[in-house]
Amino acid sequence: MLIQTILNKLEKFKSFVYKKVFLKKLFPTSSEVLVVEIAARKNSRGACSACGKSCPTYDRQPIRYYEYVPLWAIQVYFAYAPRRVKCREHGIHVEQVPWAHGKQQMTKTYQLFLARWAKRLSWKEVAVVFQTSWESVYRSIEWVVNYGLDNADWSGITQIGVDEMAFFKGHNYLTCVYQLDKGRRRLLWCGKDRTAKTLLRFFRKLGKERSELLQFVCSDMWPAYLKVIKKKAVNALNILDRFHIMKKFNEAIDEVRRDEVKELKSKEQENVLANGRWLLLKKAQNLTEKQTVRLNKLLKINLSSIKAYLMREDFQQFWEMKFPFWGNKFLDDWATRAMQSNLAPMKKLAKMLRRHKDLILNWFSADGLSSGPVEGLNTKAKLAVRKAYGFKTLKCLQIALYHQLGDLKEPPWTHRFC
Repeated sequence: MLIQTILNKLEKFKSFVYKKVFLKKLFPTSSEVLVVEIAARKNSRGACSACGKSCPTYDRQPIRYYEYVPLWAIQVYFAYAPRRVKCREHGIHVEQVPWAHGKQQMTKTYQLFLARWAKRLSWKEVAVVFQTSWESVYRSIEWVVNYGLDNADWSGITQIGVDEMAFFKGHNYLTCVYQLDKGRRRLLWCGKDRTAKTLLRFFRKLGKERSELLQFVCSDMWPAYLKVIKKKAVNALNILDRFHIMKKFNEAIDEVRRDEVKELKSKEQENVLANGRWLLLKKAQNLTEKQTVRLNKLLKINLSSIKAYLMREDFQQFWEMKFPFWGNKFLDDWATRAMQSNLAPMKKLAKMLRRHKDLILNWFSADGLSSGPVEGLNTKAKLAVRKAYGFKTLKCLQIALYHQLGDLKEPPWTHRFC
């Protein structure tokens, strides 16, 4: 079967035909590549690149080479001398060709091919394997992502999660909004900073009607987020879920432990908490056998860190309760006991729980919804950043996240590659 026959089955372009196929050395430093000549059909007209209308030919440009999907580990190029057309409305323009867009030197098919592989490998590996550049892989992904964002479907969104992600060095944050509906968990939007203005931009894009359809919003206790969610998601329950609250407990325990270690050192006493950070922060079922033995020994010593640890374990009962009335009573009782302790971090935590009690009690109306999926997506986001290493701009970071987590619609393709 001729290569032209295969191409006509997979990549048939109206008003264009495949001519010769031959091996040629296009670049002095590279090996031979497969060149596929393309010609316009007789009496056909070129399309204006500005409006897409058929226009008479003005003249022809020199031959251009458009990179296509490799065949048998040989690079493939389409060779075509584009026409310049004379449009009544837009003047003289180079014609619009169906296999590439603008002045891009890669075919649309090849760009989609690279973008698909970039979901599985790092961008650098894709560039090395297919003998192209990191920039070519980036441009391919950018085109696919922009197409997906322009054709995004935001219908049927009832549950979202809001969280921030640190990027680059210093206090640089990205606000990420995820859809949490079962069967459609994806990144909806991301924007620079973790301010009220940032989240407002998302709700403006979501629109008033879709915002009113939201039923649940998972978030942490960042005041800027809480303020915007209360104002824009008027019909939704804002849930401060188990993950973020228990994270605050761990931070309080770690603060108590650090202060106690300093106190033991100042009194020149034995540091029984040496290398004991994860003994107190890990779940009991995740401890190793040695860690379990050591924790049991620590539990017999009257330490402030152990008191904080036991207070956290006591609070775990809250998540097992079935009714908000008993949850409310337990929360009040626990906060009262914490305020009577001599542990400043636990007192601070108790005040925070009292301040956000109404939002915490929304847990009982959320049917088990939590920010677990949000944290899982955040972990995937960090992996996406790692796979795309080499970027230096926020725009590139956002493209990497949308590409990996956005579940975006892809441009039309004639056949699957991977």
